[in-house]
Amino acid sequence: MAKWGEGDPRWIVEERADATNVNNWHWTERDATNWSSDKLKSLLLGVNVENEEGSCEVTEVSKVEGEASINNRKGKLIFFYEWNLKATWTAKSKAGIKYKGTVEVPNLSDENDMEDLDISVSLNKDEPETPLTNLMKTKGAEKIREALGSYVGFLKTEFTQGMILPTANGVAKLQSTSQSKAKLNKTQISSSGTTAAPINTGVKIPTCKFSIKEKFLTSPADLYRVFLNQEMVQAFTHAPATVDGERGGKFRLLDGNVFGEFTELIPDEKIIMKWRYNNWPCEHYATITMSFMDRSSETELKVDCRGVPENEEERTKEGWKRYYFEAIKQTFGYGARLF
Repeated sequence: MAKWGEGDPRWIVEERADATNVNNWHWTERDATNWSSDKLKSLLLGVNVENEEGSCEVTEVSKVEGEASINNRKGKLIFFYEWNLKATWTAKSKAGIKYKGTVEVPNLSDENDMEDLDISVSLNKDEPETPLTNLMKTKGAEKIREALGSYVGFLKTEFTQGMILPTANGVAKLQSTSQSKAKLNKTQISSSGTTAAPINTGVKIPTCKFSIKEKFLTSPADLYRVFLNQEMVQAFTHAPATVDGERGGKFRLLDGNVFGEFTELIPDEKIIMKWRYNNWPCEHYATITMSFMDRSSETELKVDCRGVPENEEERTKEGWKRYYFEAIKQTFGYGARLF
């Protein structure tokens, strides 16, 4: 045993009070397969493009097969991921004609750069030809490439929290690399089978709570309906959205950047929901309570937010003011008095 201050510092356990993975020397591994499956679905769903011919949108992710893991060795993070993806896209022409096709990405892997991805877009065989197919093959494929690039970014930042432990001076040395041809034997998953819930990484994040208020020139009943009606949500967000306005119903809006679930509904009075941005740590939701108060000729809306990550406080406040309050007033005229 080396004396204190002598010998190889890798073996000095006093570097950390808990003697856990001293100097990040030992090999640690985290399975990112289930987390990745959910993240890929959330990033792809809602991808949309449009032009003068009409619009196209990814409406279903039917296959997510593969594996992902992260390894920490000597303070270096090594990323393994390999995915075979299949999704459904739907299109609607300006004339109102609907079409359906598929998107396949067979080689999303740490061995391939984003520009090397094979993104195959096709129109279903029973569908008539449409110029919207070309829109999906060009602009649509690029948006899908961007979404998959975001997945890799989130994998290397969001999911790695807590893998590099602080050393004696409190500073964690973070280096990352990618390993090729060294796939580990993992259980593969497919969205067509039973998928386990995303794993809990065990990383606690500091959160905050805050309240914001706004007045709208409409009744509580009308304002309440705006948040639960899918067509009205699509109107004020100016983008495709899915909203199931019932207790336990889920919602997804703003190109999939915001999603959650309604947990309690008191008609015309209160909405409580689990709410999150898609880049927050996996499975972390804020609790949003919306209270609708009748103020004679107007409605006061109070939004109480709890469990918001501390570093997301300002972004969340500004997001609610811009994408909810201001957008609703501009779309439905709830901010202007008529004399």
